[in-house]
Amino acid sequence: MINLLTTMITITIALSVVLMLISHLLPDMSPDFQKLSPYECGFDPMCSARLPFSLHFFLVAILFLLFDLEIALLFPLPWADQLPSATTPYIYTLFLIILLGGGLMYEWLQGGLDWAK
Repeated sequence: MINLLTTMITITIALSVVLMLISHLLPDMSPDFQKLSPYECGFDPMCSARLPFSLHFFLVAILFLLFDLEIALLFPLPWADQLPSATTPYIYTLFLIILLGGGLMYEWLQGGLDWAK
């Protein structure tokens, strides 16, 4: 175990020294005007950074993240029946689905999912 640890530390230190030596041996590049300007895909880099952003798109993106997280939380559910109390995970799952379903219905009834507005 100690041999593995000393080997790993030695390799890490040696690699760090080699990379620092290479960075000092390479010549410094003198940047010109084009390399100093930020790449902005044809946009003027001196204009305002604030662009109009659709609130509906933001709400849908947040809903997507919530339901994606729900899938991640429900993923271990098939292994829940191996637990001593198999009903507890199903109660938590039912609570989670009801909570997220209620939130989705509230968002839908408030008009947050209507793109025609």
